[in-house]
Amino acid sequence: MVTDLSSRGMRADAADPNVASAADRAVVAGLDALDAGPQLPPRPGLGRRFVRSVLPPIVFLALLVGVWQLAYVAEVKPPYALPGPADVAETFWTNVLSGRASEAIWTSLSRGAIGFAMSLVLGTLLGLAMWASRWLRAAVGPIVSGLQSLPSVAWVPAAIIWFQLSDAAIYTVVLLGAVPSIANGLLGGLKQVPPLFDRVGRVLGLSAAGRIRHVLLPAALPGYLGGLRQGWAFAWRSLMAAELITYSPALGQGLGQLLNVGRELSQMSLVITSITLILVVGVAIELLLFAPLERRVLTRRGLTMR
Repeated sequence: MVTDLSSRGMRADAADPNVASAADRAVVAGLDALDAGPQLPPRPGLGRRFVRSVLPPIVFLALLVGVWQLAYVAEVKPPYALPGPADVAETFWTNVLSGRASEAIWTSLSRGAIGFAMSLVLGTLLGLAMWASRWLRAAVGPIVSGLQSLPSVAWVPAAIIWFQLSDAAIYTVVLLGAVPSIANGLLGGLKQVPPLFDRVGRVLGLSAAGRIRHVLLPAALPGYLGGLRQGWAFAWRSLMAAELITYSPALGQGLGQLLNVGRELSQMSLVITSITLILVVGVAIELLLFAPLERRVLTRRGLTMR
């Protein structure tokens, strides 16, 4: 009976050319939409992006400086302990114009890039090994998670005893801080990949390395990218902790060592300047590297909007 009713409805639609043409147009429009793929909304204009992304931090910083100036005028702390914004700005521009700030930034960025590159290789290999071996995951996984929660500064005394005041001590602290985050990020991304993907790779005749390269890593890329972002954050924090303690003129002066100079000289303006430079570099790496990369990866997978 249902078939007869459906057949009668189709014949009735066919008898009415207006209904048939409207239905055909709707079907064609739906098929065209499927062929075209997901339609992303238009990018907001420059003014709207400025209001949404740039203006809020500017307003917040202005309010923060205003509160700081009020605290300075009210003498909440002595001037040597809490200098005013004008004094800190003068120290900041003095270090920038003299090249001292750029030298410290370059030294720290060079160390951070080398340490993060080594952490990327070791963390990726460790994450893949834990994913491939259930025994290794059970044996090493809790230790890796524990290392991730351990403060990086705790490794500095041991690194100094092992390698004295050298770059090797600094890179050791960076590796111990960043490798666990990258390994856990990759392992978490691989755990979210459906097992069917790996079986399809086997059916296609891919080797273990081929399945990792062409199937598993692309599928786990969002989680892996989150691990890389967190790994860089831990690497940068570990580097600052190592530079703050392993001060030696032979190593060159990074941002952490510049911060230590301000502490030893009791120059609060230099201390705040160093903290500001450390924060600026960290925010710049996030905004210029990781945020666009993550947005591109997620957008290509239909997981976020532009």
